[in-house]
Amino acid sequence: MKKILFILVGIAMLSSSANAQFLRNLKKKVEKTITESDKSVLSEEEIGKGLKEALTIGIEKGVEQLSKQDGYFKDPEIKIPMPKEAKSVEEKLCAIGQGKKVDQAIKSMNRAAEDAASEAKGLFVAAIKEMTLNDALGILKGEDDAATRYLENHTRDQLVEKFKPIIKTSLNKVGATKHWKTVFSSYNKIPFIKKVNPNLDDYVTDLAIDGLFIQIAKEEVEIRKNPVARVTDLLKKVFG
Repeated sequence: MKKILFILVGIAMLSSSANAQFLRNLKKKVEKTITESDKSVLSEEEIGKGLKEALTIGIEKGVEQLSKQDGYFKDPEIKIPMPKEAKSVEEKLCAIGQGKKVDQAIKSMNRAAEDAASEAKGLFVAAIKEMTLNDALGILKGEDDAATRYLENHTRDQLVEKFKPIIKTSLNKVGATKHWKTVFSSYNKIPFIKKVNPNLDDYVTDLAIDGLFIQIAKEEVEIRKNPVARVTDLLKKVFG
């Protein structure tokens, strides 16, 4: 590349003024093209590392946000409500002046998710390490949340299996199980109603993991679209 540039410069010096100016402009364009080309060429290894780094950073930020108090409870997009099949429970208990029991149950479910969120990081990071270079190349050309969707498709079942014991422990720790039993015990005592009692562990586990993926997807989009969010040189190179 340097030889080409030297030849262009030599010709420019021997040519007429007009031709010299033309060749100087051409030289600048060649230099610019070479520079941009060098920047745009990424090895498959760099692409893989960049995407894994982006996901890891997104997970760290997402987990940190959700594991704070009210990380779930005060975020309308991921707050865990009473299950749909238990909507009648909520309505009937509120109607007979026992809405406080429902509120306690909802808050305790979200507290359990917040408490368990911090334990999810290791599970996600382990899954990221298994991502192949072919996966990474496909993700780079995909939608703004392609990496997050890949992670969900390839790890959700495993995450549910590993996450549920954490959620169960957290539910007991924050008193959610007690509040849940209180709510449905009170409801099931109402005459002439169909008794319900959804599985608390399954319900909170699913929504807690949903919330994690939603938060991670936000972080991925931010890294792809916002230069300020690209906090390492590799991310700037891959997503720049």
